[in-house]
Parts: sequence; structure tokens; C-alpha cells
Amino acid sequence: MRIFSLDNRLSLCACFVREKAVLADIGTDHAYLPVWLVTNGIIDKAIACDINEGPLKAGQADVQKYGLSDKIELRLSDGLVGVQENECDDIVIAGMGGELISRIIGDCSWAKNKDKHFILQPMTKPEVLTQFLYKNGFEIIEQKACECDNKHYTVMLVEYTGVITQADISQYYLGKLDTQDESSRLYLSHIISHLSKRAIGDPTLKGVIEKIKGAINL
Repeated sequence: MRIFSLDNRLSLCACFVREKAVLADIGTDHAYLPVWLVTNGIIDKAIACDINEGPLKAGQADVQKYGLSDKIELRLSDGLVGVQENECDDIVIAGMGGELISRIIGDCSWAKNKDKHFILQPMTKPEVLTQFLYKNGFEIIEQKACECDNKHYTVMLVEYTGVITQADISQYYLGKLDTQDESSRLYLSHIISHLSKRAIGDPTLKGVIEKIKGAINL
């Protein structure tokens, strides 16, 4: 059976998953990511979690469609509450706001295991997530951006190091993006446009905007 293609957003998440890692996909929705990764031989096993039964049923249908019931387990779970430390290596948390992702990591008792990789894709408030990570000893190992359906997204590869990173607000937006990369520059241009609208009511953001512009030589 021919496998579907991932969109740019999920493809970017997929590129950070380690080969043969056991994946926990949080907020799995239709289980597209674990199904694609297993079918393409990148991983052998995954746990697909969602807080709502509807998406899990849709995910279950996809898992059964591709004959992967023995490799992908679906669980009803609020964040990582339903996943044990020894059950996964890489954790994808995608398709939700930066504040919620921060809460999910903060509530996870084993998130500071240095062997775990977190692949994080905030739909909103990426700067809030980055601030949380920096203040809680997590390091952004790599970060990329993409465009999908005329929207711009960023994905972070993160692990716990215990090192607290001092940063200003502009750096929370910049993260570890390569400012010479075209996709990252487009993403940051989108951030500048968003902040410029907010700056009408909050002039303090003008300095942040100028710093981001300076980083990408605008």
C-alpha cells in the first residue's frame, strides 16, 4: 500500500527523530507522524497519545489501515502523563501552543533525563516555550523553520543539560535559528510583522523588533 506524504510541518518534525528510536507522539491527532516513520523504516515502535478520543479513533483507523497495530500503540493521555520514562527515547510535542508544551514538559517527572530528545513544534507563543526551556536547563540543539499552507512554523530539537541560559526577549524569538537560512529568515520576517502590529499598543516591543531585524540584516 502506498504511504502518504507528510506536510512540511510534520516533515520537519520527522527529520529530527533518531533512527530506531522509540517515539512518543503527543497530540498525535491522526497518527500521521508515527505511521509515516514506521512505514518508512525510520523507527520500529511508537506510542501515539492524544487527550481526546476522537483523534485517537482516527489515528487507530490509520494504524490499522497500514497494518501497524503491533508497532504503534495508541493511548488516551493528557500530555506525557500516560507515558513512562522507560517507554520512549524521542518525544514529539507538536500542533499546540508554546504555553501548553511548556506545561507538558514541566509536569513530566522524567523530562530532565539527558538521554531523551524532545522535538517541539509550537503553533503559537514560541518565545514563551523558548524562555521556559532556557530557564529550566534545557538546550535547543537545533532549530529549523518551514512554511506550510501559507503559515510559518518552527521546530526545535531539545535536550536537558542543566545549564540555565540567560537571554533577552529577542533571543527567545530567535532561538537557535540559522539566520542565513532562507526558511528561517522568512519565519523571522513573519515574527517581525506580527510584533509590529502588537507594537502599536506596546511600544516596548520596538526594541525587540530592531534586534531581530539586525540578526537577519533587514
